[in-house]
Amino acid sequence: MADRKPFLLRLEPAVHQALQRWADDELRSLNGQIEFLLRDALQRAGRRPAAGKPPPRQRSDREE
Repeated sequence: MADRKPFLLRLEPAVHQALQRWADDELRSLNGQIEFLLRDALQRAGRRPAAGKPPPRQRSDREE
């Protein structure tokens, strides 16, 4: 399994509860549901990186 990067996510209680119910309905963990939704959103936006390949580095304003 690929390495995963842990991070803290703060949610409003109502959003957390809604996501938990959705995850329960789809037999996923809350973390799995959030990751699924993020991957889906990246795919729809055309921003999902290829498997095993990091996303292209964004150029900052300081680089020229």
